[in-house]
Order: sequence, then structure tokens, then C-alpha cells
Amino acid sequence: MLINETPPNVRRVETDREDAYAFEVTGHITAADVENMYGLLEGAYTLHERIDVIVIIHDYDGIDWNAAWKEKTILGKTRGLKHIRKYAVIGGPGWLKGALALFKPFVSVDMQYFDLENVEAAWQWIGAKPSPGPV
Repeated sequence: MLINETPPNVRRVETDREDAYAFEVTGHITAADVENMYGLLEGAYTLHERIDVIVIIHDYDGIDWNAAWKEKTILGKTRGLKHIRKYAVIGGPGWLKGALALFKPFVSVDMQYFDLENVEAAWQWIGAKPSPGPV
């Protein structure tokens, strides 16, 4: 049996708050990456009525758009909106900042885009910090 040595392109980052969820996104985002992230968020919604989310994107190399527009994914996004207080997006492709600005007036989530060099400001805005990794 072979073990997959390729790390996932979406990974959870531990935070100093139980109701703050952070994700690091790199490379090309696959259907499995999207499903993994929404699965983690669905679990968060069962534990906490409201959460804050921060997504840090670097070295972005595209997304499997079929995964992003699956009915299950869209339903997950829609259901999840009622549970999210603040949603910070850091970095990513140039069109992402405009997309957030476009959707912001239509949702009750407090959304904010930050350039990659302003990652500390994003953490402050969310009111959380990344937990130190294992030593």
C-alpha cells in the first residue's frame, strides 16, 4: 500500500480561539480540497453557532471549477453563511478582491480582503492568532 506523499492544498491552521478557523491554501485546488475544507467547516458549525474564518492564499495555481460549482458545495456555502461572523481572505488571484467586494452587500457576513503582506492585520481584524506549531 502506498501512502500519498503529496500534502493537501488546503490545510487547517490551528488558532488560539476555539471559534476561529484558519486555512492555508496553496497550489491548484482540487475537488477533494474543496470537500475537505467544507467538511471541516460543517464540523465547526456543529460545535459553534458563530465562527470567524481566515483563509490565507499563496502560490495559487487555479481551482477545479467543477468542484467549486457542485450543488453540494454551493449548498454548503449557503448554509454556512449564517454561522460566519467575520471572513478574512488574504492574498490569492487578482480577481478575488473584486469578487469579495461584489458579494459583500448581499451577505450578512463581515468580509474583508487583505493583501498577502498584511497577514498580521488580517489576524488582528479576526481577533485571533495562529497557534504555534509542534516543537
